Amino acid sequence: MFWAVLLLLVVIYVIKGVIIVQQAEAVIVERLGKFEKELGPGLNFIFPILETTRPIAWKFSRRDVNGNAYSYIREKTKIDLREAVYDFPRQNVITKDNVTISINALLYFQIVNPKSAVYEIQNLPEAIEKLTQTTLRNLVGALDLDETLVSRDKINHELRAILDDATNKWGVKVNRVELQDIIPPADIQQAMEKQMKAERERRAAILEAEGLKRSAILKAEGQKEAEVNRAEGEKQAAVLRAEGDASARIKTAEAESEAIKLVIKAIADKGQPDKYLIAMKYLETLKSITEGEDNKIVYMPYEATGILSSVDGIREMFNQTPKA
Repeated sequence: MFWAVLLLLVVIYVIKGVIIVQQAEAVIVERLGKFEKELGPGLNFIFPILETTRPIAWKFSRRDVNGNAYSYIREKTKIDLREAVYDFPRQNVITKDNVTISINALLYFQIVNPKSAVYEIQNLPEAIEKLTQTTLRNLVGALDLDETLVSRDKINHELRAILDDATNKWGVKVNRVELQDIIPPADIQQAMEKQMKAERERRAAILEAEGLKRSAILKAEGQKEAEVNRAEGEKQAAVLRAEGDASARIKTAEAESEAIKLVIKAIADKGQPDKYLIAMKYLETLKSITEGEDNKIVYMPYEATGILSSVDGIREMFNQTPKA
């Protein structure tokens, strides 16, 4: 009988007194209701009668057969020191401009002091959830709807800072807060969609007008450049024509000069070159006077006798033989 009782005590001791703690877990041990020690990972021994493990309330999430999520709280003796995530249920929040919106959030936190998590708060998960909801209401209540929709990062940052400071005495470190959805009422959504559509149409009209303006400017600049190039080309062509005319006249004058020199030289060999030149000029002038289809008047110059005498002089010149 004695050995049976002893064996029973040994079994009870092994079951109650030997505790294996896994990595990233902790166990709080009390002796006669008072905190005694914190058990770390590995094999640990306690006195089953004098010492007991202190449980902690923990929140768990599950889904039913229909896929709906639900949560429940259960006590456990081993405290998980890993980072945990809480998906808080959707809640209605009133903005500064009295618009009721629906928001749900995610909270990432980690227990860094198991003793404080057990003794400083009665229900840690419930306390964190309620604190998050009330803080979120305060933050969103200070913003209007438009600011709330575009200030997720700001809300996340401020919410994390407030929660981290408030939960510090509970031995909890809040690492991150994320707003999953911000859903305004249906009528507000429709108004926002109409507003965004009008804004997009306005931007499209502005872009189209700017494009037409730019096109007109480029077209005008192109026409201006074309006119400048055309004027420059005409200027260069006129200069080249003028230079060509001047060069042609110079060449003609030089040719006439050479011709006159040759004629004068030829006449000089026969004598009386002045009479020849005077007669030729008279004849050229008389030809220009009588030119034209409608000119039926016969002009007889006043000095006609002089011309005839000059012509006779020319004839005599060519009939004369050069002097020896």
